[in-house]
Amino acid sequence: MFIPDRLKILFTRKKTPEELDEHYRSIKLEKGDLSAMIIAALITFLPVLLVAMLVFYGLLWILFIR
Repeated sequence: MFIPDRLKILFTRKKTPEELDEHYRSIKLEKGDLSAMIIAALITFLPVLLVAMLVFYGLLWILFIR
């Protein structure tokens, strides 16, 4: 019974804006963290954007150029 009670407390308690500000101020990034986050974002979003652009280009080609 301990774990469900603990989860209820965690999910029902709302943090105030001051608590959230304090939490985000306390997060410290290490030396390579920003570049790692940028590389991870590129690896994640770039293939999806390329596929979407190819689909859009394909539709335009089918409708107008062909």
